[in-house]
Amino acid sequence: MINATPRVQVPRAVAKGEIFQVRTLISHPMETGLRRNDQGNVIPRKIIKKFVCRYNGVVVFSADFHEAVAANPYVEFYLRAVESGRLEFAWEEDGGGVLILPHDIVVT
Repeated sequence: MINATPRVQVPRAVAKGEIFQVRTLISHPMETGLRRNDQGNVIPRKIIKKFVCRYNGVVVFSADFHEAVAANPYVEFYLRAVESGRLEFAWEEDGGGVLILPHDIVVT
């Protein structure tokens, strides 16, 4: 499990066919493995390597992250409202830790 705090901003209800904005932010240090601590020891690499958004189980957006991504990655994208259901946001960290945040949406 990832020790991070995600935030997602999505409307609760949208009209069918409407394009809506999705904004995500996750508090995560995104350690590259290149820095050293006060004792001179290398801080191990620990980054979020993949972000995926699923709409009713179908992947509608994904992004691969690398060392150059800043701490607390922010992602913004747009989706078209097709049907009511669930948006599922998943952040995958090095080592296999995954954080999943569901969000229900109503399409009118």
